[in-house]
Amino acid sequence: MKKPFLPLIFISAMSLAQNFTRQDTLKGSNTRFRDFWDVKKYELSVEADFASQSVAGQNRIIFEITKDVVNPVFQIDLQQPMTYKIVDSSTKLCTSRREGDFIFVETNKSYKKGEVHSFTFEFSGNPVVAKNAPWDGGWVFKKDESGNPFVSVAQEGIGTSVWLPVKDIWSDEPDNGILMKIITPRDLTGVGNGRLISQTTEKNKNIFVWEVKNPINAYSIVPSIGKYVNFKETYNGEKGQLDLDYWVLDYNLDKAKKQFQQVKPMMQAFEYWFGPYPFYEDSYKLVETPYLGMEHQSNVAYGNRYENGYLGRDLSGTGVGLNWDFIIIHETGHEWFANNITARDQADMWVHEGFTSYSETLFTEKYMDKASGEIYVQGIRGNIENDIPIIGKYGVRNEGSGDMYYKGANMLHMIRQVISDDEKFRHILRGLNRDFGLQTVTTKQVEDYITTKSGIDFSTVFDQYLRTTKIPALEYSQNGKTLKFRYVNTVKGLKLPIRISESQTIIPTDQWQTVQLKSAETVQWNRNYYVEYLDVKP
Repeated sequence: MKKPFLPLIFISAMSLAQNFTRQDTLKGSNTRFRDFWDVKKYELSVEADFASQSVAGQNRIIFEITKDVVNPVFQIDLQQPMTYKIVDSSTKLCTSRREGDFIFVETNKSYKKGEVHSFTFEFSGNPVVAKNAPWDGGWVFKKDESGNPFVSVAQEGIGTSVWLPVKDIWSDEPDNGILMKIITPRDLTGVGNGRLISQTTEKNKNIFVWEVKNPINAYSIVPSIGKYVNFKETYNGEKGQLDLDYWVLDYNLDKAKKQFQQVKPMMQAFEYWFGPYPFYEDSYKLVETPYLGMEHQSNVAYGNRYENGYLGRDLSGTGVGLNWDFIIIHETGHEWFANNITARDQADMWVHEGFTSYSETLFTEKYMDKASGEIYVQGIRGNIENDIPIIGKYGVRNEGSGDMYYKGANMLHMIRQVISDDEKFRHILRGLNRDFGLQTVTTKQVEDYITTKSGIDFSTVFDQYLRTTKIPALEYSQNGKTLKFRYVNTVKGLKLPIRISESQTIIPTDQWQTVQLKSAETVQWNRNYYVEYLDVKP
């Protein structure tokens, strides 16, 4: 996802203070209407009408029964004011009813584990239009600089059900991917996820069919429509030849050819740190969109005006971030953390944003040098609010603090310092993408994996930085070679050693300790640790 500014962070803080309703539980929980069936594939079509700002189409939901059930009720999510009609079903239906943003399909039949069935929904209507995409979700109907329609949707927060009838929960991705047909006027192009497998013209309309073979998170399923031109290149990566596919507005072609030269060195850096690009079968795309950016799987949304930095700004305030295009780097980092490894619940969204925010630092190291990476990650601390905990409330589609970006990145950078072995740290990152690839995960799984593979218990570190807003403070006083120190403002029993030189590490607790230094020179505290250093001279 894009970087949050204060308005988004404020919204997150407010959402944690709200009283959650049954509607929130239906949105965010694996309810009894969801827990007996697994989505295998979506086969959908969509046509957007620019003049009326409406969309219409079909979605065939193919699913497998995961346990024996009798007369179950299926929950399909479709937000108002979108309307629906069930036009086909492989199973006997009793009736369907609407409750707010949910369709309940009632059946009159016993189902056995392993059975495969499908429902086909027609949908139509005027979906929510985003007021400030991508932060405020919904469809975007704009005109490009030449006056042509320029249409897409941003839906990570609001949910894909803002327009499409789906099982709108992160924990259930269609295992066999999707087939998406995009219908456009004859002078426009529709770009979707995966590979373009056919393009035809019927009744003066273009029909583009895109196919994704891998599991895909529902919020990544995005059509974009515009006056696009296409250019391609290939990257020789860890799994062979990766197709790089770029779709940009016709008048931006020359700018794109220059700016997108950053893609190959980025791929080289990310494959080094994280392992092979996860979706060779589906290719890699950058697609120009009428909003800033999003991590749509194999269809990365790009709207950064062909500038380095974040709309020409450096989010670290150090100058380092102006050496590369923030949206290309950050949103592509999500191909590993968000699209390959997806959080099971929005409360664990830091798994997406913390690792991806840190991918900016790791890219900088490979693209520039390690010192520049350290300058960058220390610089982004200036954006940390410490307003509410990073982990949100489970089961109600609730995100935690926007600090999941900058604070999450700094926590990972600090864990790397404690491991003190970059090769081991790199193999942990690659291992996460290998062992949890194409799966949904919980925070606990990620925490346990890092602890196990590193051989270091990081449980209190995760508790400190993910579940509280307290930043540890190291109080110290130095008298020649004698150093006294202790932690304050910590969770109970925080285990966070600090390396103060290449040959000396201290292990602070909440009790005063004294060590002898190898030199009487004033200690130069390591700024790669996200702690406060407080000189408390007696």
